[in-house]
Amino acid sequence: MSYGQPMPRTRARFTALTRRGPHRVLRGDLAFAGLPGVVYTPESGLSLAAVAFGHDWLTGVDHYAGTLEHLASWGIVAAAPDTERGLAPSALSLSSDLGTTLDIIAGVRLGPGKISVHPKKLGLVGHGFGASAAVLTAGEAAVGPSGDSGFTAKAVAAVFPSETKPAAQEFAPALTIPALVLSAPGDESTLRSNAVELARAWDGAVLRIVKKAKPAGFAEGRRLIRLVGLPTSDTRTQKHVRALLTGYLLYQLVGDKTYRAFADLDAPLPNTELLDELPEPATPEDKVVALLKS
Repeated sequence: MSYGQPMPRTRARFTALTRRGPHRVLRGDLAFAGLPGVVYTPESGLSLAAVAFGHDWLTGVDHYAGTLEHLASWGIVAAAPDTERGLAPSALSLSSDLGTTLDIIAGVRLGPGKISVHPKKLGLVGHGFGASAAVLTAGEAAVGPSGDSGFTAKAVAAVFPSETKPAAQEFAPALTIPALVLSAPGDESTLRSNAVELARAWDGAVLRIVKKAKPAGFAEGRRLIRLVGLPTSDTRTQKHVRALLTGYLLYQLVGDKTYRAFADLDAPLPNTELLDELPEPATPEDKVVALLKS
C-alpha cells in the first residue's frame, strides 16, 4: 500500500466535501410514480446530475437520509427505492427497482417543476447489498438487448459492496463505464465483502481503502440493533465516504474537473490508502479461517 500525501488543494476540497454543500434541499416521495422510496433534490436546477441509491441488507432508506441530503446539497439529485427489505431480498429485484428509479427521475420534472435531470448525467450508487445490486443494474443495461433500458448510467459507486446472487463481479467484465469501489482495511478477508473481486473484474474501477472505516457503520442511526449484536452507525465512516462519493460524482457525472483527483487511481486522497496493485482475492477457505480467528 502507498501512503502518499494529498496535495493541499485536494485536501482542502476533501474537507469542504465532508460538509453540506451550498444548495437548500427538498425531499420528495417516489410513491407518486408507484415505487416506494424517497428522492432528495436541490431546491432548483435544470439538467442536473442524478443517482439511484441501493440500500444494504435489512436497512431501510431512512438510514441514508444524511447521505442523500448531502449529495443533493452539492447539486446531485439522489433517489432511493425502499424495496427488498426482508430477510431474503432479491438483488435482481432491487437492481430492477434502481433502474426504474433512474427512469422516473430522468423522465419527469421534480419538485415544483423547477428541477430536472439530464438523461446523460445518471449514476448508480449503493451500500453493501445495494452496492452489488447497483452493479447488476449497470450490467443488465450493458448486456441487455438494445433499447430495452430507458437509461444509460455514466458511472457507478460501490460502497463496501457485499456478495449477492448472482455475483456482481460476474457482470463487471462487460462494463465499460468507470466505477469507484470503496473498501475497509481487512475487508478482503471477510466472507461478506466482494470489493476486491469486483475491482479486479472491472477494467474501469478505482479501488480505495477507507482508513479505519466500519462498513456497516455507513448506515445512519442504527443504535437499537446493538442489542442484537449488529454494528451501529459510525459518523467518521459516513463523513469520509460522503466526501469521496461527492467528489467522484461531481467529476464523473457533472464533469467538474476541480474534482479530477477523486477519480484518479494514482492520486492520494485524505483518509484513504492507495494500493500499489490489486490484491489477490482471498479464497473461501481463507475467509472462513479469518472469521474463526476474529
